[in-house]
Amino acid sequence: MATVRAGVMPGRRMALYGVAGLLMLAVICGATVALFGPNRIFTGLLVGVAAAVAVMIALAGRDGIVLSEDAILRRTPWGNSTITWDRVVAGRFALDDRNRWTLALDLNGGDEQHGELALLSIAPVTGPVSGAYDMRTREQVAEIRTILREKQIPVTILPEIAAALQEHWKIAPPTR
Repeated sequence: MATVRAGVMPGRRMALYGVAGLLMLAVICGATVALFGPNRIFTGLLVGVAAAVAVMIALAGRDGIVLSEDAILRRTPWGNSTITWDRVVAGRFALDDRNRWTLALDLNGGDEQHGELALLSIAPVTGPVSGAYDMRTREQVAEIRTILREKQIPVTILPEIAAALQEHWKIAPPTR
């Protein structure tokens, strides 16, 4: 079984990464102007924007959840935590408070907020795959479904979500 990358990045953490990028932009632009004079402000901005984008991509790329054969690894830029598969009670594919479809795992014990680990949060599927983002999301849903089936984790899914996934994305509902 291959590893599957998932995870929902909280808005606060995304904002933190944006602030880190803006700080990088300000520091590089300020240093360029201080070292080479005010005529180099556009050079400083250009280099600063490139560095800011690199910092934000590095931070966001490090953030996520990796489902592997042995355990679930939750990664952030400042640390890792491991969740064993025996702590997973069930999975559920339901609507969240923003009317998005959320695939989450229910956990027993540990320090996770509300004993839940969100793997995906996607816009409701209303039609067939229409682009690269939809294709990657469909593949991710199928990969997560496969790994949960192999681990024999029961998954509950709202009937309207199951019907839409089966009709539009040709993903069969769980058999359990």
